Amino acid sequence: MTAPHDLPARSRLVHDSLRGAGISGEIIMLPDAASTAALAAAALGVEVGAIANSLVFWCDGEPLLVMTSGAHRVDTAALAERLGRQKIQRATPEQVRDATGQAIGGVAPTGHPAPLTTVVDQDLAAFDEVWAAGGTPHTLFPLTYAELVRLTGGTVAKVD
Repeated sequence: MTAPHDLPARSRLVHDSLRGAGISGEIIMLPDAASTAALAAAALGVEVGAIANSLVFWCDGEPLLVMTSGAHRVDTAALAERLGRQKIQRATPEQVRDATGQAIGGVAPTGHPAPLTTVVDQDLAAFDEVWAAGGTPHTLFPLTYAELVRLTGGTVAKVD
């Protein structure tokens, strides 16, 4: 476990947001970057499906955060139809940084400059514990599916 004051600045924001939401999962720091679900799962010794990938898309002129199981690819056309939205497309690295304050590969579900419209993959509910990025590619934290939905205020949906 890493003490909060030893965390990178972006991860301290995530830590504070977690505590403010009553979530007790501790942010851990990995020696190597875990910027993909496969790398994170291997580092943690968990199924890739238990990794809650934070993917930022651009939809109807605003960012859309999709928390998807690491075992899935987001079907943007199907998701747009399910949500009654226009086209959903991958955000640029600059749009991700502007929306979240975090870099691709380390985007957390929280700790952003402003709340983001969020969709949470319904298939993450199959896991007792899921892991999400903690604001950098080297940081991760555990939480339950219910905590993830509550933390993000997300809409539960099929995303693949």
